Amino acid sequence: MKNLVKRKLKAGKPSIGTWISVGHPDVSMYLADLGFDWLVCDMEHGPFGPETYHFMVQAMLYNRKNCMPMARIPWNDLIWAKKAMDAGATGLVIPRVETAEMAQETIRIMKFPPQGERGAGPRLAAFHDPDYFDTVNEESLVVVMIETQRGLDNIDEIFAVEGVDACFVGPSDFTLDMGIHRQYTHPRFTEALDKIVKAGEEHGVAPGMHCQTTPGPTNINNAIEQGFKFCAISSDVGFLRAAATDAINSVKGWKASEVDEVEL
Repeated sequence: MKNLVKRKLKAGKPSIGTWISVGHPDVSMYLADLGFDWLVCDMEHGPFGPETYHFMVQAMLYNRKNCMPMARIPWNDLIWAKKAMDAGATGLVIPRVETAEMAQETIRIMKFPPQGERGAGPRLAAFHDPDYFDTVNEESLVVVMIETQRGLDNIDEIFAVEGVDACFVGPSDFTLDMGIHRQYTHPRFTEALDKIVKAGEEHGVAPGMHCQTTPGPTNINNAIEQGFKFCAISSDVGFLRAAATDAINSVKGWKASEVDEVEL
């Protein structure tokens, strides 16, 4: 296994991907073809599980050298981690990591012995990869989510855990926990972003965030300029809605029908 995303981040370069919540292989197939470094399939909030994820990774296989399949699992849980890794995830995003102990648990569930306790059954993950067992512990990308005030307060201890490669800020969850939901220009939120970037630089952990193309601190270009490296642009649903909205708005002299305006 060779993880191009991890190599980019270790070299201090930005790595860009997107989020998938629609559980269908066509979605991962088409998005993988566009040039993203990685795709994170969201099994925390997305309505699908390991079986669907397996098929979504299969759909990416022809592009695997260029686009790394990843997953956000629902919790810091060994069973979910094994299922996602065995299906071919080259890294996991772990929600709501708030302490060094939780970060250490992430290493335990993702790595084979002696570093961890993952069992030996990599189905799709080791397909055509005879070196998988020898390389995966080093090559898999460990991403912890910093999305609470408690996580921020303990960030130095979390980032000091050996094996943590990157973090990921979920702005909506983070500001919700802080009591300033979606107020992305709020000083408390922007100060938190500064603290995360600084801690990442000090500990060699790549800061990451879910970004948009709209103006503000979560804008993808602003985030990269600030020092964020592991950045998602929007999501499959975001792209779908934005493109459909643009198409609808381009039709001159038309508006959406209302029931009382249409004679059946």
